[in-house]
Amino acid sequence: MTTTQNQTDVIQAELAEAARLAGVFAGDAANAIKVAELAAVIADRINKGGKVLAIGNGGSCADAIHFCEELTGRYRKDRPSIPAIVCADPGHITCTANDYGFDQVFSRWIEGLGNEGDVLIAMSTSGNSENVIKAVDVAKGKGLHVALFLGKDGGRLAGKGDAEFVVPGETADRIQELHMLALHTLVGAIERAMGY
Repeated sequence: MTTTQNQTDVIQAELAEAARLAGVFAGDAANAIKVAELAAVIADRINKGGKVLAIGNGGSCADAIHFCEELTGRYRKDRPSIPAIVCADPGHITCTANDYGFDQVFSRWIEGLGNEGDVLIAMSTSGNSENVIKAVDVAKGKGLHVALFLGKDGGRLAGKGDAEFVVPGETADRIQELHMLALHTLVGAIERAMGY
């Protein structure tokens, strides 16, 4: 068992690393430009009748849920609901995984719900999630604008998106924290791009 001081030291080191990585991400002006550009695309597509779809596994699924509820519900101010759907329905996921395999859960969902003019937000901390890769391929084939939120070197998904955020960090938790930071700034930018 660690002593209280050892425990405190480890926790302080984790907090410092999270702050350092956030500083690296925030300090790169290209990230603010990419958020603004993606927000403009999303606003334009929504104004033309499109919607946002979001996918991810595990913690990234939770982040996708959080992102979509900020759009359909309320972020910082009252405004009309912004159309966004996350692939988190246990009926769809378990049915598709049982019948076709887990690597098809997102691609089948995009096949059924995605339309040209929609935007797909796809998250993978490794960039190597097979089910996300397959979904991105289907989305691109259907004419969706694909925005990728990745970590490390971007994995196999690097270069497959119309917009890409490859955030720093060696562990999934730190990567997911930066994804959520980017997604929160994206929600605010979408609202402003839509005139709210």
